[in-house]
Amino acid sequence: MPQPLRVVLADDERPARQFLVNLLKTFPDVDVVGEAANGAEAVDLIEALKPDLALLDLNMPEAGGLDVARLVRAGATPAIAFVTAYDEFAIQAFELNAIDYLLKPVERERLATTLERARAATAVAERANRLTAASAALDSAIRRPYLERIPVRRRDETVILPVRQIASVVADGELLHLTTIGNERFTISHRLHALEARLDPRRFVRLSRGTLAAVDQIQKVSPMPGGTYQVQMSNGQALSVSRIQARILRDTLLRI
Repeated sequence: MPQPLRVVLADDERPARQFLVNLLKTFPDVDVVGEAANGAEAVDLIEALKPDLALLDLNMPEAGGLDVARLVRAGATPAIAFVTAYDEFAIQAFELNAIDYLLKPVERERLATTLERARAATAVAERANRLTAASAALDSAIRRPYLERIPVRRRDETVILPVRQIASVVADGELLHLTTIGNERFTISHRLHALEARLDPRRFVRLSRGTLAAVDQIQKVSPMPGGTYQVQMSNGQALSVSRIQARILRDTLLRI
């Protein structure tokens, strides 16, 4: 008798997670070995449990499914399928390269196909190559031009703020506080995740769930207890780096 397919799933919305768990339990040859509510938990679970399949929501805060896939240690990457609510154009581009995708709300028949594909995907090198191509295809499918300027309100006037003047973006509920390299501060009503998608990732790096920083404005990086960091910006700001983003920071900024 074949071994059960060991599955880890990650979604920041508990009802969506529970729905998928209940659906997976209808398959007698599937064993749900772990659930994660965010990207950091997903990375830890995958590396610790080494499942056969990881079902990852693409839109988790701080680290979505693609981020999790990139952060998992080489050699620990399972078959990966993404759960997404993207439109058909993005999904079609993604399906050409990924092991699989699942469109919310997940249907049992579609999930069965994903499980079969996971069983067939036994070569780690093949899975890694497909994942890399899938990431590029999805990024290409949904990319819009990066912002060069942001309109912000200051009393009764609108200021056109060049993106190159922004040192940091810090979320505060539904508001975003933009601090410039000259220490001017502006506030806009916008979601951090949506703004980040419109900013050039070569110019901005996420430091935590609620903070973005301009890469060329980071002056100093100091280690803190618990594997985190604090960065000193050229304008004097001190910004904290979360544990999972510290891993990205080490890979992108702290290596020659």
